[in-house]
Amino acid sequence: MNYPGFRAKGLFVGTGVVEAGCKTVIGTRLKRSGMFWTVRGANTIAALRCCRLNGRFEDYWEEAQAV
Repeated sequence: MNYPGFRAKGLFVGTGVVEAGCKTVIGTRLKRSGMFWTVRGANTIAALRCCRLNGRFEDYWEEAQAV
């Protein structure tokens, strides 16, 4: 990453916003009381939640049915 160049252009280079987003979107769903996940199950629910929150919910199901 070219941090000095990005900062010179006034762009944000911190990771806190992304980390907070991951915690909200993924962490709160996967870490509920009594939850146990396999890696495959956690990856699947993460992909589904990200698609839903990005307005690509139907795209997820079309892709899942094609497999």
